[in-house]
Amino acid sequence: MENNEFITSSCYGIVEEVSIDDDSRIYEWENLFTIKTGDGKLETIRVGLSGKVLSLEVQKGDRVIPGMVLAYIQEDLIGSGSD
Repeated sequence: MENNEFITSSCYGIVEEVSIDDDSRIYEWENLFTIKTGDGKLETIRVGLSGKVLSLEVQKGDRVIPGMVLAYIQEDLIGSGSD
């Protein structure tokens, strides 16, 4: 069973850094993207899931807005044992 998720931008800005690659694995709360906002602050994008990167939708230098999809992830579905 697949569970595909997406990672979105939380702010307006320009992608300063992409810390993942296509087909790489991500782990919960690791730094995935860094976005420089209009006022010069750096916003780090992290998510509470782990899995395989299916596709990157942005690259360094791209402008983003809140809700814009940055990447698609195939989430690992590992049972925690707490049914």
